[in-house]
Amino acid sequence: MAIDLLSMSTVELKQLRIEVDAALKTVKKRERKDAMRAAEEAAAQFGFTLAEITGTPPKRKSPVAGIAKYRNPGNADQTWTGKGRRPDWFKQAVEAGIGREQMKI
Repeated sequence: MAIDLLSMSTVELKQLRIEVDAALKTVKKRERKDAMRAAEEAAAQFGFTLAEITGTPPKRKSPVAGIAKYRNPGNADQTWTGKGRRPDWFKQAVEAGIGREQMKI
């Protein structure tokens, strides 16, 4: 899959960068989950939990902080409530010429 970067406009290149950054984060997150699952399975083969071996308690999921107002156009899993610090993906999308209204959910 060859992409002719030199024929793309600045806006297209910035949007591509946003999408690549989002894809990298998603893949890294998936690979981390896969590694954690493999480590848990390996520990279970010896009758242990991963928490017992590492001496750390299992992580709990944090409660939902608020209702999302904006969605990353490059990664639908990333949202923002519109409160607090703006996420990098939001800033990059605005810099690439994508308006706030286009990202509203």
